[in-house]
Amino acid sequence: MRRFKLAEQVIEETAPDLQIALADAYRKRIRPRCMCKEGGLTMYIAQVGEHYIVKRMPMSGGGHDPACPSYEPPDELSGLGVLMGSAIQVDSESGMSALKVAFSLTKIGTRAAPGAGTDATDTIAGDAKKLSLRSLLYYLWHQAELTAWTSRWAGKRHWWNIRWHLIEAAGQMMVKGGPLSEMLFVPEPFRAVDKAAIEQRRTAALIPALPPKAGPRKLMILVGEAKEFAPTRSGHRLIVKHLPDFPLLLDEGLYGRLRRRFEAELELWNADEASHLMAIATFGLTPAGLAVVEDVALMVVAENWVPYDSAYEKRLVDALARLRDRSVKGLRYNLSAETPTASAMLQRQSQPIALYVVPPSADDAYEEALEELIASRPEIGAWIWRAAEKEMPPLPFR
Repeated sequence: MRRFKLAEQVIEETAPDLQIALADAYRKRIRPRCMCKEGGLTMYIAQVGEHYIVKRMPMSGGGHDPACPSYEPPDELSGLGVLMGSAIQVDSESGMSALKVAFSLTKIGTRAAPGAGTDATDTIAGDAKKLSLRSLLYYLWHQAELTAWTSRWAGKRHWWNIRWHLIEAAGQMMVKGGPLSEMLFVPEPFRAVDKAAIEQRRTAALIPALPPKAGPRKLMILVGEAKEFAPTRSGHRLIVKHLPDFPLLLDEGLYGRLRRRFEAELELWNADEASHLMAIATFGLTPAGLAVVEDVALMVVAENWVPYDSAYEKRLVDALARLRDRSVKGLRYNLSAETPTASAMLQRQSQPIALYVVPPSADDAYEEALEELIASRPEIGAWIWRAAEKEMPPLPFR
């Protein structure tokens, strides 16, 4: 149970008057402090309709007590560590993250704007100075706390709150000098009875993607659940769930690169009916109002919306989903498959435990790097599954 300090008042998370106190602090711009450790750690208050939620400041999770729900694994145990201070720069006062990205958000004619960087669709790993399109999706997912899970949440994570958490997380990020929230489009849940109103709100939200009379065209970023890729006369269209009447067009070259680059994600998605395939895409609108994709990346998530990138990780994610202990899924970002990283972190009051899945392709160099990674954080326990040798060992219990 968390306790928060609001000015001079200390209040428990389960207190009946918490919402009243948070609403007052929100209006007065008072930052709460989580009292999981002596002196407290600065948090911020987010408003969801008429409800108020206390959230941790970006990149502050490692400072919380391991038993605190706001705790998160150290950056160096995941792919996030190599990006901090370079691709991701966090202002400790405001909590805003300035992101450097490797993809363009403008387009001149049929060519990307100068200085756009590499083609992010084909970028697999290696650039610690910029975020690829998929790494941006990872960071959004992480900051929205969608990588965290406990069995107490079973049946309570739906698209409407997935969407809200993504938009709220984007409000704490800057990309190319502008708020990410102003260029991000996450479709709202579709309801046939509200079709006209939803279309009207969508039209208003996509105004920035309309082509100007002159000069570079601005692109927007879509995050949504892919439903299918269907062939057209000259390419393919991406059908996004909750956007049944708004296809996104891909030319044949981009679709071919997508199939090659994300072959594993597509196979994992096809292998499990309960999993979701998340798409992130940069797109613009034609004068006729059609959405044309310029770049796209994919991520597969389990039924509870926690990401995974192999059949081995899927087994681990499924096992963690049944535990009441809080777990946090690790993400690779720009790391290659040959670089060891914690697949997940299991939060335990006595000692957090990093969970490592060693792929069958691991060699001696991988094992040596894994030993060094574990030794670098002796205060964190280690659970290792060498997938080539045996069945997944039991998860550590209390």
